[in-house]
Amino acid sequence: MTIEHVLVLLAGIVILLGTARSVLTVLIVPRPASSYVVYPVIVVRAAFRRVSQLARTYPTKDRILAVAEPVALVVLLITWLLMTMAGFTLVNWGVGHESFVTAFSEAGSSVFTLGFAVGHASGSRVIDFIAAGTGLVLVALQIAYLPTLYSAYNRRETLVTLLESRAGAPAWGPEILIRHQLVGSIDNLTGLFADWERWAADVTESHCTYPSLLYLRSPRSLNSWVVSLLAVMDAAALVLAVDPAGAPTEARMCVRMGFTCLRDIAQATHIPFDPDPSPDDPLELPESAFDAAFRQLETIGYPVSRPAAEAWLHFRGWRVNYESLAYALAYRLDAPPAPWSGPRRRFRGESMEPARPADRQPSGAPAGPGQIRRPPAPTPDAPQL
Repeated sequence: MTIEHVLVLLAGIVILLGTARSVLTVLIVPRPASSYVVYPVIVVRAAFRRVSQLARTYPTKDRILAVAEPVALVVLLITWLLMTMAGFTLVNWGVGHESFVTAFSEAGSSVFTLGFAVGHASGSRVIDFIAAGTGLVLVALQIAYLPTLYSAYNRRETLVTLLESRAGAPAWGPEILIRHQLVGSIDNLTGLFADWERWAADVTESHCTYPSLLYLRSPRSLNSWVVSLLAVMDAAALVLAVDPAGAPTEARMCVRMGFTCLRDIAQATHIPFDPDPSPDDPLELPESAFDAAFRQLETIGYPVSRPAAEAWLHFRGWRVNYESLAYALAYRLDAPPAPWSGPRRRFRGESMEPARPADRQPSGAPAGPGQIRRPPAPTPDAPQL
């Protein structure tokens, strides 16, 4: 065996070990993965994002981006197989095969368990057995990976879809309080905040372990997990700011678990953030936008025990913990340009207001339990970044 064969053999072993490390960290180890094999996924995402910039409307942009992550997952699986074949090709040639064509043919036959090419030397046959076992294990792990991924996705989207009737589409924090007040069900906010506290804990675990979930978009173009979480946290922060005496404990717990979720995801995706912001730090959300929402709450009779100026100080103290993280994720994921969710690549300065359903009742019929006849609240008159 020449020095050239030894070097090629070592190169093949390095490729196989690197591929094995990537498969283990991405599919098995319950922690964020970092590997050179993930680079093709980044390229696929960037390519689809570049194409989506040509879209003139957000629904068209969303349809393009909805395909990006499934394609990226397929590319990742193919990359693992190709890297495995490349590694065993180099190993086969390094142990004495006459040509790379023969080594490649034997590696492909073994990895895909086709069996049409088998080495005659004893060492070569051992490599064939290892390659065949590696191929079977790799395919089995990939088959098990997708159901696990989509199970976590379905858990996430169930609560996001349920929120649409409470917060509109795209979701907006003040809209949650407005709709609950209009139908006389603000007591149900306690259960809502408790559900989203558990949801945030589940998303923290699953999305940090499987970052591909971050980029899998909701079935409905105007829904988004990050916008929905931001809306629920804003609603909880508003409850704590405008009526602290009547605010449920679940509101505080929801906000804390929510920004813990965003911070863990930010660490997994290398988004910088301040781990201990001051309550007096400025927000990107203008105070005028908060004042407009506060007036809407007053107009419909939502319980308010603080003046707007004082409530703003407390709301800012809560929102400073999660605003920059939510804005960064919404920007990176090209989430719907919802009110109070920051700018987007193409839709800078624009936002989609959630459409509130009309209060239609039979003429002459008195309002039933849980029905409050009020005119629709005015739309916000301030920038909704």
